[in-house]
Amino acid sequence: MHDAVVIGAGHNGLVAANLLADAGWDVLVVEATDSPGGAIRSAEITAPGYLSDLCSAFYPLGAASPVIRELDLGEHGLQWRHAPDVLAHVLPDDRCVVLSRDVDRTAASVESFAPGDGAAWQAMYAEWQRLGPALLDTMLRPFPPVRGGLRTARALGVAGLLRGSRYAVMPVRRLAAELFDGEGGRLLLAGNAGHTDLGPEAAGSGAFAWILAMLGQSVGFPVPVGGAGKIVDALVHRLRSRGGQVVCGQPVSSVAIRGGRAVGVRLRSGESLAARHAVLADVPAPVLFGDLVGAESMPGRFLNDLRHFHWDHSTVKVDWALSAPVPWIAEGARSAGTIHIGADMDGLTAYSGALVTGRVPRAPFLLVGQMTTADPLRSPPGTESVWAYTHVPRGLHWDAEGLRGHAERIQHVLERHAPGFGDLVVGRSVAGPTELHEENPGLIDGAINAGTSAPHQMLVFRPVPGLGRADTPVDGLFLAGASAHPGGGVHGACGANAARAALARQGRLGRVYAAGVRLTNGRIYAG
Repeated sequence: MHDAVVIGAGHNGLVAANLLADAGWDVLVVEATDSPGGAIRSAEITAPGYLSDLCSAFYPLGAASPVIRELDLGEHGLQWRHAPDVLAHVLPDDRCVVLSRDVDRTAASVESFAPGDGAAWQAMYAEWQRLGPALLDTMLRPFPPVRGGLRTARALGVAGLLRGSRYAVMPVRRLAAELFDGEGGRLLLAGNAGHTDLGPEAAGSGAFAWILAMLGQSVGFPVPVGGAGKIVDALVHRLRSRGGQVVCGQPVSSVAIRGGRAVGVRLRSGESLAARHAVLADVPAPVLFGDLVGAESMPGRFLNDLRHFHWDHSTVKVDWALSAPVPWIAEGARSAGTIHIGADMDGLTAYSGALVTGRVPRAPFLLVGQMTTADPLRSPPGTESVWAYTHVPRGLHWDAEGLRGHAERIQHVLERHAPGFGDLVVGRSVAGPTELHEENPGLIDGAINAGTSAPHQMLVFRPVPGLGRADTPVDGLFLAGASAHPGGGVHGACGANAARAALARQGRLGRVYAAGVRLTNGRIYAG
């Protein structure tokens, strides 16, 4: 008997387990695969001595998140390192705009595309410095975000709140056009929207782009020294130091429910694990409610809403081991950890249009990571460990030849902007939707954000219309993965919110809390 059983040892599950252990709970984390981490893993998959991050790699949200900071993972071995520049967006004609943690350097790069745009970038960053901390608190705390919301509202005032709300729902193409005259500033924003599944014309893409660009300006896009897996190592070490346990290679077959309450889990091995207080699930919502919880335990309207769950796009990722740094034509790309390449604004629109209409983009937009540039420990001196990923429509069934062909298209984009790239390759690894899913069962068909970032599935609409909280229609069962508010990204908020909800359910007002959840769920899902 444990106080809580956590399904899934992704970073959200481990964050939740740590917070419960801090409260004195006896916590067991059960992971289906052979190692913890979920989408945060590192391995030598291209060539000996070259370390690749298997999925996520750069961590602006991780560095800025109050949830991660409060865990003090530096005491458990986590160290951050930065590339000389944060990111570069390379245009089709090899002009390049650079985002640096030095705001004057960023402003100068933006200014080179249009007079006055440097000052516009400086003004935008000054606004972030005024609003950023309260805004992050609003984004990453349980919904509704009372404390952070009030701080943000006070900072903005009535007029600012109205204009800020307008910006929050704007497509990035329109927002960028209102803020900048030249392509440089516009593409620094629009390229960052590419880290979601939202195209330049999609509502809400401007908000995501602005937040990521400003995080890049303020905290950079840091990487863990020695590989992404060091984040997981620190979380596991911290948890075990507080008495928590992590067991791997034990897939969960179902959540045990008795009297309408989650009381534990059943493993595929046949073993049952009892949970005295709570079960927390760091798995996608459709997997939790569709596979691990029986339909008889869920309201019919909830299940009907879940059938409309909107996934984000699938992903193809290629890792390379290079014998020398990438020979970019654009000088600004040589010192950047992250590079956006393959499209200007119209190209981003064409790329997005192909995805939403179910077509493989002819000209893929690439997000590229130069890992040795950011952390010299990733490969031998004078070499580079580099990756690129792009999105493809969901539902494609890639055979080996098809996947290899798309990898060649990706490499061709790099070769066009870095002639001689192919001659430097000493090893390559390709992962399509199927391979990503097999590596991490939480990446359903290669979807890396556990559901779309579009406004119709965020806040109170995530994962279905409801409270926007970690509570579920099953008492004692809490959704701790990225399908819950506030969504994808390595910030730990989904796990932290689930842990806080579980603690509230067992607190002095636990019965009142549970009654309120039941009443609200009854009104939302009845019928």
